[in-house]
Amino acid sequence: MATQTPTQRTAAARKAAATRKRNAARRSQAARRSAQTRAEAEVTYLGAVQAQAERAILIPVGAALTARDSLVEAAKPFTARESVTREIRKFERRGATARNRLQRELKRTRTRVERELRQRRNKATRFVKRNRRGAERQVKQARRDVEKSAEQLVTRVQDQVNSLA
Repeated sequence: MATQTPTQRTAAARKAAATRKRNAARRSQAARRSAQTRAEAEVTYLGAVQAQAERAILIPVGAALTARDSLVEAAKPFTARESVTREIRKFERRGATARNRLQRELKRTRTRVERELRQRRNKATRFVKRNRRGAERQVKQARRDVEKSAEQLVTRVQDQVNSLA
């Protein structure tokens, strides 16, 4: 190798120092990137673990809250005083309607039964009167016939007694 002048040596030293500095900066930058990647990976892994742990807790809590909301909604008509009063009035009206319907039906049935009974009684009365009148006529006629026959018999007997005497 040939000898260098001091200026050349200084320039070469500066050049080498700059290269070392650049290489050190690159290594430092790569190390920083590696550390950041490792940190991000750890954060991502920890985040995934944390997300799974949160899901394991949040799912039952959410299900319980949904069930509670459903229960509250189902019980709501019976919990609010105004709603309860409204429901009670509705039940009362329904009961009154059923009672009135039953009373009307009973009244109609009673009226129908009374009418049928009256008709049957009147029919029976007319039947008895008609038969009684017919029987009385027959009795009167039979009486007249018997009286007439008796008079004829008496007359015949008197005529024979008179003719004998």
